Amino acid sequence: MTTLVAVRRNDQIAIAADSLTTFGDTRLSAQFDRTPDKILRYQDTYIGLCGSAAHQLVFQSLLTRERDFDFASKAGIFETFRRLHPILKEHHFLNPKEEEDDPYESTQMTALVANEHGIFGVYSMREVFEYSRFWAVGSGREFALGAMHSQYAKLDSAAAIAEAGVDAGATFDRNSGLPMTIYTVALKAVTP
Repeated sequence: MTTLVAVRRNDQIAIAADSLTTFGDTRLSAQFDRTPDKILRYQDTYIGLCGSAAHQLVFQSLLTRERDFDFASKAGIFETFRRLHPILKEHHFLNPKEEEDDPYESTQMTALVANEHGIFGVYSMREVFEYSRFWAVGSGREFALGAMHSQYAKLDSAAAIAEAGVDAGATFDRNSGLPMTIYTVALKAVTP
């Protein structure tokens, strides 16, 4: 899995991820992986993905082929993932089944989205959340959340808080590992 975090602090947004890929008991560390970055860029938006390693290639393909993605708001992100779901099924052979009693088909992925508009989480049934301070997803999320919670009031930099989160995940989660990648963007000024 992974440790993937997003932080909003002062006028800065940061998104960071570890670089380890695992296949069962096999670990593919960054020194053996030519493309260990788990965060994709689409225009001025950064998207980190958790789940199957196939999600990375599928999303790279989608971001180069499809247009008119809206990552500027909770509603826009929901509509983007809603429009992508049939494409994932029809063109990328997504298996949308999770539990028999699930109310909706699953996209089988979890994502964090970071851009000048804020930080957002997207979950398997296209639930979208906007976070006011920080969040983490992946197998190292509990460690990352604890580390970021303990450092948020102490540090002024979104990047430093994100680093603390990924570092904790990589230290304590067996499916996460360093080095990390981190991206920052200035929060868009809100005009009165």
